[in-house]
Amino acid sequence: MATPVVEGWFTTGSDGEQPSLLGGRCTTCGTVTFPAPTAGAAWCPDPACPGAEFEQVPLSRRGTVWSYTDARYQPPPPYLPPSDGEHVPFALAAVELAEGIVVLGQVAEGWGVDDLRVGSEVELVVEPLYTDESGERLVWRWKPVTELGEEADQ
Repeated sequence: MATPVVEGWFTTGSDGEQPSLLGGRCTTCGTVTFPAPTAGAAWCPDPACPGAEFEQVPLSRRGTVWSYTDARYQPPPPYLPPSDGEHVPFALAAVELAEGIVVLGQVAEGWGVDDLRVGSEVELVVEPLYTDESGERLVWRWKPVTELGEEADQ
């Protein structure tokens, strides 16, 4: 069975819905965070807001690339490489969403830094990260959006 690598941070779209990241919105001032604060340990990131309660909200599935880089080194644990072999470099993108926050994530399988530009549009996809004894573990990634008539490098 496929499950998110981190429960409660995103939906997988397995229920027929589109996958989405799950943020938290301060019920006092409306500030949005990702990931959503955990119950009992929440405070609003807006220093002028005394709010401490959040509601869960799905975040925009599309955003614009704020920055990106190429991860040529293997991150430290708890990161697990997708295979038992050597580290496979991957691209990371910081994506600005309509909610005014920037969310970091890997770039979708088959895409790299040559496919990204600051300000270009990307969309959220869910892909396998690794498989363990409980099954396939999923993670969100950012996939470049190509316009009609534009050729993708794939």
